[in-house]
Amino acid sequence: MKILFRYSLFAAIAIVLNLVGQELVLMIYSGPLALYLAILAGTGVGLVSKYFLDKLFIFNLQTKGWSDDLNRFVAYSVTGVFTTLLFWGFELSFELIFATKQARYLGAVIGLTIGYLLKYQLDKRYVFMDRGV
Repeated sequence: MKILFRYSLFAAIAIVLNLVGQELVLMIYSGPLALYLAILAGTGVGLVSKYFLDKLFIFNLQTKGWSDDLNRFVAYSVTGVFTTLLFWGFELSFELIFATKQARYLGAVIGLTIGYLLKYQLDKRYVFMDRGV
């Protein structure tokens, strides 16, 4: 139960960081493809923050050096490809259907929530397991 609470809290933090990152990009840049650049930047912020929170506080993993950490981060990123596409699909669909920032962010929250539920299982099995390194 403690892990569920922490994972949910960290997912919420990563979602907020993702959306704040998007909003900052959109405040700075409003040119061609601004929304896509913002989504990409928010994804990066969410990815990095969630990786470190999960590594340290969910899976209690101390990596064995920078190469182990890099390998796990790459694995974390690769396992997140499908969940990221899911999140982007929800966010962009809500943008296309409703054409409001609030709806777009609601789509993002829905997509990210579903994605994080799937991501936990992937991370537990493929990223943060003991590799015997």
